[in-house]
Amino acid sequence: MTSLQLTLIGKPDCHLCEDAHAVVTGVIDSLPAGSPEIALDEVSILDDAELYERHWEEIPVLLINGKVHNYWRIDPDRLRTAILEQR
Repeated sequence: MTSLQLTLIGKPDCHLCEDAHAVVTGVIDSLPAGSPEIALDEVSILDDAELYERHWEEIPVLLINGKVHNYWRIDPDRLRTAILEQR
């Protein structure tokens, strides 16, 4: 089975980051049987100077296997499609 690494980059007390978390976890929870295995990491730009410099104007940022999938607002349909295309 395929596995995917999702990384959600944000910071505490960020309403867009909270919204993105809800979208990402909602999509993961709704995936059909046989979907890729998902590992989700959440990291804060406040804990990593390099991430801060790279993404401070774009948070939240969602990476799939280390590549930027989307930022600011995470579209659930687009995310679901990207995950299911990995089967």
